[in-house]
Amino acid sequence: MKKTISMPDAFVILLGLALLTTIASYFVIPGSFSSPNTEGSLIQLSDFVRAENPSPVGLFVTESGRGLFNILFEGLVSGDRYGAAIGVVAFILITGGAFGVVMKTNAIENGMMALIDKTKTLDWVFLPALFLVFSLGGAIFGMGEEAIAFCIVLFPILRQLGYDAAVTVLVTYVATQIGFATSPINPFSIAIAQGIADLPLFSGAWLRVVSFVVLNTIALWFSLSYAKRIRQVHRDVSTAASTVQMQRLDTVILSVFALCLVWVVYGVTVKGYYIPEIATQFFVLGLLVAFVAKLGGRLTVQNSVDAFKHGSAELLPAALLVGLAKGLVILLGGTDLHSPSMLNTFLYDCASLITLVPDYVAAVAMYVFQSAFNFFVSSGSGQAAITMPLMSPLSDLIGVSRQTAVLAFQLGDGLTNIIIPTSASLIGCLGVTNLAWGDWFKVIWRLMLMLFIASIAFMVFAQFIQYQ
Repeated sequence: MKKTISMPDAFVILLGLALLTTIASYFVIPGSFSSPNTEGSLIQLSDFVRAENPSPVGLFVTESGRGLFNILFEGLVSGDRYGAAIGVVAFILITGGAFGVVMKTNAIENGMMALIDKTKTLDWVFLPALFLVFSLGGAIFGMGEEAIAFCIVLFPILRQLGYDAAVTVLVTYVATQIGFATSPINPFSIAIAQGIADLPLFSGAWLRVVSFVVLNTIALWFSLSYAKRIRQVHRDVSTAASTVQMQRLDTVILSVFALCLVWVVYGVTVKGYYIPEIATQFFVLGLLVAFVAKLGGRLTVQNSVDAFKHGSAELLPAALLVGLAKGLVILLGGTDLHSPSMLNTFLYDCASLITLVPDYVAAVAMYVFQSAFNFFVSSGSGQAAITMPLMSPLSDLIGVSRQTAVLAFQLGDGLTNIIIPTSASLIGCLGVTNLAWGDWFKVIWRLMLMLFIASIAFMVFAQFIQYQ
């Protein structure tokens, strides 16, 4: 295994920011925007008014006020069932539990292995099929670290077919990150970012679907072109057959899963379902899969309960990050533009600089910032928790829609995971295929350049249509 560059955990970064906020509160004068808070009104920088004195943050408060040590509790209990933090935290834990049950059945893994076994001798369909499946895995399940295990399985098979280690990483890990970066329904990144930005959950899906198709087409073309160029003599792969058998129960579980996803999409697009309803839909998914797995003799009731708890536990850090991020916003004085706060002062100063450039450039700059920030915080939920509390209200001031700000986060967070050495998942995939990061960089930089240009085009287009 190659060693990663050690970076602080998102918890450490947020707590550090909270400490800096507390210190800054003794010097920074809060401000507010005086425009009337009516629907459709536009906030102008000329409406900004500074208060007379700073508003220091305390260390520990018992009733009203802001306290550094109160940050986590106050952040977690803020909001309501429709948004950050309570609603988003509940959604994350319920969704994580439901996916925990699905993954415990091994139906997803068995389906992927069966696909690999059936298509590996069909050269024209094998690599595209792998790429599409793993991209969907990234889009739906937030697959990332799981690609390491599949790299272990696929590397000897692809090597037998005459391909090198880079092809293995391209059709597995890279595919998951393309899907992750363009997913319209990923509950582990876009749901968190939109929750923090106070946007309807999974809204704006149509442009993300378009970006999913476009960026996957670019990446798949690059992968197939590279594979064709470096391929050696074809060798027999009959001895590399998978021992995993796709059973009828796997088919039933996958069918239930697919139907529930259709139900979620229908609810969001037709019925206008939001966090409470979508979380309930995923809970129903977990119950149905547990029921089918029980009837099929694969899981006991206790197995399903344990899997649900384990799935929720795996996403508990993400849920806590949402609370911590909301608590940081509270320390900054809250998100009300019409009440004096340090956040308003920071937004005013940042917006004053950004307004010096056209709004299209500002939208692209947000994407570039998120891409660079991902080097330090490669966790999608962590990056959303740290950046979106600032980027959301900032976008209001510079004429960029919040949906565009979320798109900047999503593209910047997901795509750079393909190349940054601080991504444990990438380094893990490179390690199990014995591919040095330097050699990987020589292969992947051209694709990254194409994806970067395509992403900028999407950001400009999103700004042009005032993406909502």
